[in-house]
Amino acid sequence: MAFDDGVAHRLREIFDGREDVDEKRMFGGIAFMHRGNMCCGVIGDVLMARVGLDAYQTALACPHTREMDFTGRPLRGMVYVDPPGFAEDHDLLEWVARCEVFTRSLPSK
Repeated sequence: MAFDDGVAHRLREIFDGREDVDEKRMFGGIAFMHRGNMCCGVIGDVLMARVGLDAYQTALACPHTREMDFTGRPLRGMVYVDPPGFAEDHDLLEWVARCEVFTRSLPSK
C-alpha cells in the first residue's frame, strides 16, 4: 500500500531538523520513529497515531478516529485518524504531540 506524499510532507515539516526522529517504511506506509520507537505515520491517506494504552480510549473518542486494525485485530494503543481529523495544521500538530507524549515514556532504542 502506498502512502499519501502530502501527509508525509506535512509530518516531515513538523519533524524537520529533529535528530531524534527518523523515517522508516512500515505497515505498507511510512512511519516516523522518535528515539527509535514508532511514533506516528501514514498508510494511504490515513494517519497512524501511537498514543499508548493510557490515552487510547481518549483518542478513540476524538472525531474521525478508529481502532488501528491493520492485522485484523485492534492494535491497542494505536489509532487511525481519517483525513478530516488532521486537515488543519494545528490538528496534525496536536496528534503528533499526543504521540510524542507516549514515545517519550519509552526507553530509546
